[in-house]
Amino acid sequence: MKRYFYFVVLAGVTLSLFAFQAFREVEFKSLKSTKAAVTDSNFHDGDLIFQSSNSGQSAAVQLATHSIYTHCGILFQESGKWMVYEAVQPVRKVPLEQWTAAGQNGFYIVRRLKNADSLLNESKIAAMKNAATKRLGRGYDIYFSWDEDRMYCSELVWKVYEEGADVEVGTRKRMKDYDLSSPLVKKIMRQRYGNKPPLNEYMISPQDVFESGMLVTVKEVGKL
Repeated sequence: MKRYFYFVVLAGVTLSLFAFQAFREVEFKSLKSTKAAVTDSNFHDGDLIFQSSNSGQSAAVQLATHSIYTHCGILFQESGKWMVYEAVQPVRKVPLEQWTAAGQNGFYIVRRLKNADSLLNESKIAAMKNAATKRLGRGYDIYFSWDEDRMYCSELVWKVYEEGADVEVGTRKRMKDYDLSSPLVKKIMRQRYGNKPPLNEYMISPQDVFESGMLVTVKEVGKL
């Protein structure tokens, strides 16, 4: 019976990972023909970008965090092109236009560290990019744990800033601090944790990062 239970859990985790990645790829392919390339000379390395994704867990994240933002990434310019480092399956970097096309209605919002020009010098930007690059290829963490084996989106951007710039963009919370009362959230938690959810595990949500008092909004495109 235990062997069967573990098989079911493993199968569910595998399907969740493939489904999350599939949503990102299908959304981009379906919108690619109608979306122009996204360029903006006013973006800065290290800018944070937020959207509401169409992933299977997006609705649960919105309910638990009371936020429209369910996915985020970090911008770096490479060879004159803006790339978004994001934690999906796996952690990767994609062109900005691909990232924005994968969100609901093409909506996104960009926020920046206050006084970024003075706080984020070249050495800190390089350290942040190194912190992001070394995590490329890691699996997506559907359990939202705080270890380094796997990553989820807001964990990635928080750790990139903390490690590369010694800045905490957003306040971490315990799992129990989120709203876990909705039937959908309860269902997903049972699927992933059984009867023993790690309620004291540190977490950071896209909304926790977004509402950091250290950030200001520099661009908003579209509506949900």
